Amino acid sequence: MKMLPGVGVFGTGSSARVLVPLLRAEGFTVEALWGKTEEEAKQLAEEMNVAFYTSRTDDVLLHQDVDLVCISIPPPLTRQISVKALGIGKNVVCEKAATSVDAFRMVTASRYYPQLMSLVGNVLRFLPAFVRMKQLISEHYVGAVMICDARIYSGSLLSPSYGWICDELMGGGGLHTMGTYIVDLLTHLTGRRAEKMLMGGGVCSTVTLNFNMPGAFVHEVMVVGSAGRLVARGADLYGQKNSATQEELLLRDSLAVGTGLPEQGPQDVPLLYLKGMVYMVQALRQSFQGQSDRRTWDRAPVSMAASFEDGLYMQSVVDAIKRSSRSGEWEAVEVLTEEPDANQNLCEALQRNNL
Repeated sequence: MKMLPGVGVFGTGSSARVLVPLLRAEGFTVEALWGKTEEEAKQLAEEMNVAFYTSRTDDVLLHQDVDLVCISIPPPLTRQISVKALGIGKNVVCEKAATSVDAFRMVTASRYYPQLMSLVGNVLRFLPAFVRMKQLISEHYVGAVMICDARIYSGSLLSPSYGWICDELMGGGGLHTMGTYIVDLLTHLTGRRAEKMLMGGGVCSTVTLNFNMPGAFVHEVMVVGSAGRLVARGADLYGQKNSATQEELLLRDSLAVGTGLPEQGPQDVPLLYLKGMVYMVQALRQSFQGQSDRRTWDRAPVSMAASFEDGLYMQSVVDAIKRSSRSGEWEAVEVLTEEPDANQNLCEALQRNNL
């Protein structure tokens, strides 16, 4: 009998609380749950009715029924677990790394094991609005792409207690937590990469991130070309040709979420990202179903997903933005092709702290 792979989930935060019931809804079995402490793991395991829980990484990775690892933990831990998981033959879907060096090590591991799934979970890519937007751009709905504009308005990302999200060196801050995925999305949609804080081909991109705006979460992505524009407001897609007097609704996302999800998770995760997670898990199920082996997968259903190489690129752009902010000059985007000297990284980190 052909079965979906058993899943090991790393994390006990909001994303993990949402991910576990979504995986089960698509037919996956969550075999193991990892938490930073035994107490955290036990608490969530009892809430989610997961039989096996632990705070030991290897206990999940070496679990005989775990063939797919979903990593939803603070960025400083992502590289260590994802690289080890690939090394022992597990498929991996994870969040972004904390630094370019970590992202490069993840890319190296994924290239060494190309038969295994190694995806960065940018759920925005899976939303039908952006799938359709990418298709329309390739069909020249907007003509030659000229401008990309993205706006995200949200309340504070900070919690009452100090944590990794407060620390730039640990991958914290709004630019890293949400900005990286917008950078990745714009490149995915247009097929152009940032070079020196300007996208290739002369495309100008503007991204506004404001995490001091209590109230409704605002997420809008616009691509403007010589013949028209496309705008994704939340999960809905609108378009307007230059010859038209008003925009038209091209796609309305009517997906209902919330059934079977814990109360705490959906409150902490914007609806747009909840929908993206639903679509991502559905794509994972389509990728694994019908396979003769629980570790084999079909690339077509997850063809829109971000790879580890995409993860390295998005981190490289964020690094260039930070350098530009410090220097006051346009900085080139430099994607690592080899691992830098460890002493050089330490000196740069100390210099940033002194500044």
